[in-house]
Amino acid sequence: MDKFIIKGGRRLTGNVVISGAKNAAVAILPAVILSDEPCVIENVPNISDVNICLKILREMGATVENLGKDVYRIDPTGIDKVCVPYETARKMRASYYFLGALLGKFNKARVSMPGGCPLGDRPIDQHLKAFSILGAEYTLSQGMIDLKADKLRGNQIFFDVVTVGATMNAMLAAVKAEGLTVIENAAKEPHIVDLANFLNSMGANIMGAGTDVIKIRGVKHLHGTNYSVIPDQIEAGTFMIAAAATKGDIIVENIIPKHLESITKKLEKIGVNIEQYDDSMRVWVDGPLVKANVKTTPHPGFPTDMQPQIATLLILAEGTSIVTEGVWEQRFRYVDELRRMGADITVNGKVALIEGTGKLMGAPVKACDLRAGAALIIAGLAANGITEIEDIFHIERGYDCMEGKLRALGADIEKISVPDNKTAETDNSRAAV
Repeated sequence: MDKFIIKGGRRLTGNVVISGAKNAAVAILPAVILSDEPCVIENVPNISDVNICLKILREMGATVENLGKDVYRIDPTGIDKVCVPYETARKMRASYYFLGALLGKFNKARVSMPGGCPLGDRPIDQHLKAFSILGAEYTLSQGMIDLKADKLRGNQIFFDVVTVGATMNAMLAAVKAEGLTVIENAAKEPHIVDLANFLNSMGANIMGAGTDVIKIRGVKHLHGTNYSVIPDQIEAGTFMIAAAATKGDIIVENIIPKHLESITKKLEKIGVNIEQYDDSMRVWVDGPLVKANVKTTPHPGFPTDMQPQIATLLILAEGTSIVTEGVWEQRFRYVDELRRMGADITVNGKVALIEGTGKLMGAPVKACDLRAGAALIIAGLAANGITEIEDIFHIERGYDCMEGKLRALGADIEKISVPDNKTAETDNSRAAV
């Protein structure tokens, strides 16, 4: 079992380079299946979700070559299976993108129900609705989803709710369908635009990505391409808040400032100084942090994946703040861990009332999901004393070498391994605190 040990109280200073976007990469990699030729993908983050995607591709018959630190050449022409192995797929939520990619290429797919972070009810009914409208039949049996179609035909798809995953899956299935597909009430996140750009670079005909209506005219063939994944807006936002929480001064590099607008505006209201450049920004704090109200909404609103991090920052601010979660259930599961560090937070349903204490204390805590883990790292960096974070496999799902980047900024953080047989002892020590 791995854990992070953080000695808090150090200002973060220096430069940090942001990796490729997790939420784009985990859709783009399965999308390579649709190509009739090899593709080269650059700026691929070194995270466990991506490594699982690459493993799935290899297991299905694709040739995957690592050409450099973050560059992969993937040849999908050897894929001879339409079943994603159960034990591999169940480890990540984004395994469902293989459904759309395989269906689009072979008119059939078999994938296990996805796993990933426990953020409440995350059904795939809208995905299945889109596949059905395009002409596929599906069955659910023993944890597996089976899709089959004689032919995929373009059609009108209207989503009952705004859903990123179903929007991307519908795009994957529709790019080679016969005729025109119109997706209405589509999600508008940057990674949806990135997937569309990737598919278009292979010869797809997708218009309107980034708006709530996406039009896709099916093509017969997709060719190979060289493509670079966009920078990760959530990783960038996490480092911005880490700098603010430690009263630091950092430059965040390899970003698209436009993607960070909602985060930037909220941080400026809290008292964080931000200076933007073409593909980087300086973030620093030289005064008090003040209260703010935050509500998460689909893009272009404040992202739900930044909610735990900004809630942690508001603990260090003056006054009473209100954080409202407008996307996922159970997003506040991390609050109990922050309370162990001295936070004064009251949760009522999807609303959290945060009394700014201005300080946090180190404590043994446990990451319950990816972004909760990031919030605990921020809390540990700002806290007095030592913080031990368990279950960091959640964090490694979405952050590329988090501890290494933080150490380069001056943080005192290390990753250690302890035998699993010490888990019970650790749990007993947590209960005694």
